[in-house]
Amino acid sequence: MSYEGIVAVGLLTRTDLDVLGPGFTRLWPVDETPCFDGLLQAIDDADRDLRHCIDEQPVR
Repeated sequence: MSYEGIVAVGLLTRTDLDVLGPGFTRLWPVDETPCFDGLLQAIDDADRDLRHCIDEQPVR
């Protein structure tokens, strides 16, 4: 089984979705998504951790 990881998270308007067209099928409306604040916090934490790892890389 192949794993399809998340490649982007975005906040889109209905107009944005109309422009993206019917091929854009995997979305979760914010008002219908449980723990959305937790998701945003996890994204922020992952970004901070990545930046910390990058900052610790030795300069070549």
